[in-house]
Amino acid sequence: FGCGRTNLFGLLAEIESLDTGQVTGRCFLKQDHQGPDPSYSHPGVIAAALLEIMSLAAGPGAWPRSVALEFSGRVPVGAFLELEATVAPDSQEVRAMASYETNRVAASVGSFRGGA
Repeated sequence: FGCGRTNLFGLLAEIESLDTGQVTGRCFLKQDHQGPDPSYSHPGVIAAALLEIMSLAAGPGAWPRSVALEFSGRVPVGAFLELEATVAPDSQEVRAMASYETNRVAASVGSFRGGA
């Protein structure tokens, strides 16, 4: 669901690595991603997008140990969700943020095992 270009119902995220441990990208939230609030994406889809970019920042083979999420806004369907994640130096902690039109809508912090 989160990654891969062959699942047309997935996020189809466009993600780019900027530096070791720093990743940015975006995904388009389609009607298929609508949540219980009409016209807005499901919070679980935003959570999946954050976890996806955090895992990519942590490196190949990384697996989440714990993740905390805080939602601060909603994203309408038919919009791009901007994503960024950074690995803390000398740590397995990853911080990520999701935004819509420059407004933060969710943030997360997590620890990962494995990875780069």
